[in-house]
Amino acid sequence: MVTRSLVAKLGFAALVLIAGMITFMPMAVAQDHAAEEGAAPAAGGDNGMRGIGLGIGAGLAVGLAGIGTGLAQSGVGAGGTGAIAEKPELLTNVLILFAIPETIVILGFVIGFLLLNQL
Repeated sequence: MVTRSLVAKLGFAALVLIAGMITFMPMAVAQDHAAEEGAAPAAGGDNGMRGIGLGIGAGLAVGLAGIGTGLAQSGVGAGGTGAIAEKPELLTNVLILFAIPETIVILGFVIGFLLLNQL
């Protein structure tokens, strides 16, 4: 039996992936239309499927990095809240640990923009 929590998590993951793809797909499609209208092709002679694949890859990079960051921060936040409740002097350590997963989503954005530069 599938629990309601699992369905909610999968639905949220699908929404994040779709949002990431919607963010980057217009650039890939615009490149494809520019190539069809006779504009000079990009270096390497890109075809339309390559641009669409790069757009989907960039969306997946950002979406999956966001999901990973959310999962990591949920664990750190839950544990950090308990630690701060018992020992308030651990606040700075918990804040540092809470900021570390943010680097994952920043890396996802960097990879997404590097992929878009390949268009």
